[in-house]
Amino acid sequence: MSMGEERRARAFRGALGADEHFLSLHAPPEDDFESQLRALEAEYAALCARLDLTPESAIFRRVYLSDAQNQAAAVAASTLGGTAAEGAVAVSFVEQPPLPGAKLALLAYHVGGGGATSKRRLGRHHILAERNGSRHLWSGGLCGGANGGVQPGAAQPAASQTRAVFGDLVAALAGVGANLRDHCVRTWIFLKDVDVFYEEMVAARRALFAAEGLTAQTHYIASTGIEGACADRYDLIAMDAYSLPDLAPGQRRHLNDFSHLCATQHYNVTFERATRIGWADRAHIFLSGTASIDATGRILHPGDVLAQLERALANGEALLRSGGGGLGDLMHLLVYLRDASDFARVDAALRARFPELPILILAAPVCRPGWLVEIEGVAIIEAAEPDLPRF
Repeated sequence: MSMGEERRARAFRGALGADEHFLSLHAPPEDDFESQLRALEAEYAALCARLDLTPESAIFRRVYLSDAQNQAAAVAASTLGGTAAEGAVAVSFVEQPPLPGAKLALLAYHVGGGGATSKRRLGRHHILAERNGSRHLWSGGLCGGANGGVQPGAAQPAASQTRAVFGDLVAALAGVGANLRDHCVRTWIFLKDVDVFYEEMVAARRALFAAEGLTAQTHYIASTGIEGACADRYDLIAMDAYSLPDLAPGQRRHLNDFSHLCATQHYNVTFERATRIGWADRAHIFLSGTASIDATGRILHPGDVLAQLERALANGEALLRSGGGGLGDLMHLLVYLRDASDFARVDAALRARFPELPILILAAPVCRPGWLVEIEGVAIIEAAEPDLPRF
């Protein structure tokens, strides 16, 4: 069952009682950075209080910044960077300017009810949350350059940085008895200049996946590859990820609708369009970055951002439908725009179509220059599969 509040939060409560909350907040754009940060902290705390979300319910936060090099340290030192009362929380800071003009915005994920959650930190970037016998590995802010330890103070190739961020994740998974092929569900890859470095990242990821046993004959991982930057000027590649070290046989299914979209291997990239994870009383559908593309891999509606938005949504609907859901089951929506001047029209179209859905619109070019807009999100649907693990 889904519930919402003023386009800023949506919750799902399954038959077995566990609550999942997705919160999406903008800072007030008229103030300076310090004022916006304090306002966002206060609004987040007030919303959590109204939703009866305890501090320890916090699992993952991503803070979107307009200028990460000058802002990330202050955010990390704020309550958005974590508090003692919350315990371990995976936090990511990404330079993707929130539109129409705020200096920062927030996407937060909380879980409560339906059994206790234990959390512990696994190094700098990873937390392990355990519920009802299943472990959830959330990884935030994996950076491939100076922060990733490749060679501080020097610019490293995008391929090296790609190997570094995935190497960090592979090591964290190995530490809990898991691996990339069998247990990673979702990645978000941020590139400092997607038009320049995307192909190099794709090639490095393809080789790394092959070494880890991820091929066109097995499967890939749901993903978004999008413009975004870390706080360090030498970091070209960054990543967030979600993995399930105790994923059971039959719990994961990869989704596509070939009447709408081709397999990604058709144009030589290696990710799944969407992934469905089943639980006893619900299913999560992780919708990868989805744009205006047809079943042959061709860009549709070049130059028309609203027509591209409609096709991206239609593709998203087809993917969700293949997993038993639809756009109405989305818990939140992220929308990436190549051209910030398209914000007003895109925002108006989305508000008309999704009046209650939490939506963040970000200035972030997509991996092909001809794509003006891309969408992604998480959907949760009710299910009754008692043989699967309880969430």
